[in-house]
Amino acid sequence: MDLSTKLIHGGISEDPLTGAVSVPIYQTSTYRQKKLGQPGDFEYSRSGNPTRNALEELIADLEGGVKGFAFGSGLAAIHAVLSLFQPGDHLILGDDVYGGTFRLLEKVFKPLGLSYTMVDSQDLTQLEAALTAHTKALYIETPSNPLLKIIDLEKSAAWAKKNKLLTIVDNTFATPYLQQPLALGADIVLHSGTKYLGGHSDLVAGLVTTNKTDLAEKIGFNQNSIGGVLGPQDSWLLQRGIKTLAVRMEAHQKNAEMIAEFLINHPAVANVYYPGLAAHPGHEIAVKQMRGFGGMIAFELVDEGRVAEFVEALKIITLAESLGGVESLIEVPAVMTHASIPKEKREAAGIKDGLIRLSVGIEAVEDLKNDLEQALLIK
Repeated sequence: MDLSTKLIHGGISEDPLTGAVSVPIYQTSTYRQKKLGQPGDFEYSRSGNPTRNALEELIADLEGGVKGFAFGSGLAAIHAVLSLFQPGDHLILGDDVYGGTFRLLEKVFKPLGLSYTMVDSQDLTQLEAALTAHTKALYIETPSNPLLKIIDLEKSAAWAKKNKLLTIVDNTFATPYLQQPLALGADIVLHSGTKYLGGHSDLVAGLVTTNKTDLAEKIGFNQNSIGGVLGPQDSWLLQRGIKTLAVRMEAHQKNAEMIAEFLINHPAVANVYYPGLAAHPGHEIAVKQMRGFGGMIAFELVDEGRVAEFVEALKIITLAESLGGVESLIEVPAVMTHASIPKEKREAAGIKDGLIRLSVGIEAVEDLKNDLEQALLIK
């Protein structure tokens, strides 16, 4: 089945009880048990809900996992995955990961005894240098947030497997439509469902899947024990959003390719980071492991001092955190999404104070170009 079809018909795509082509919102906390000590498929909605279950089966189907898990946010999903590890364990992760991921590790898990090393995960020699006797996992974002670094998933996962590490991939920017990390050797895939999967900036959610039965059992235990589950209303909204992922991603990346070309040729722009550009250092790897380059762009202005003036002058493109919605969103990572990472760590990773991240929406591309142009020209 083609992935575009699977987005609509994968997992549990209709209600098995009534045949409804949209799985209903089961707005219930508990379920009748016909005999004492013999619950049915569902007994309490923290442990399982039919609407959430349909979504979880769908993300597993799309990513090639054995089981899926839906959480109340992307960070709740990451928390459940990081809870697989024990005090004294060590992780290797990319140096420009999402700021919330860094904050969770630094402020919550590090005091509990989990350690980590941040490296440029494009470079296998840096991975080797970070490896210790206590290292248990490699945590990757590709494309990374916010610098759009492209990590060779097949090579990285093979290196991790050789060293008996788990490979965990945040696939939020690419989505399962553009990239299949499990098929390339990863063990666990994470998503902020808030972003492209939901696609309409109207929910907050996290998703996890794995192709390993033992990991699925542990993640499921953590999901139920920690309890950060996604509610039925948002589960329904997210499954509905996923049905249009293919057409939206095609529109996002078509616009992004044209916007990247516009920016790279503009005299007020110094640098553009977009894997669809032939000059991007990860372009060839992206061609190999992705079916498209996505809708995210990062760039820097020639005059870094004009960043605030520029983003505040935009009229169609919205100054806001998050990404992946149908509307174009722009932000400054050092001030917004990555502000929790200390300045020296940000700058060492290449996240300058003037770096701008643009989530290209599906508006008419000429309107987006005109909006950028008028803001770039304002003095």
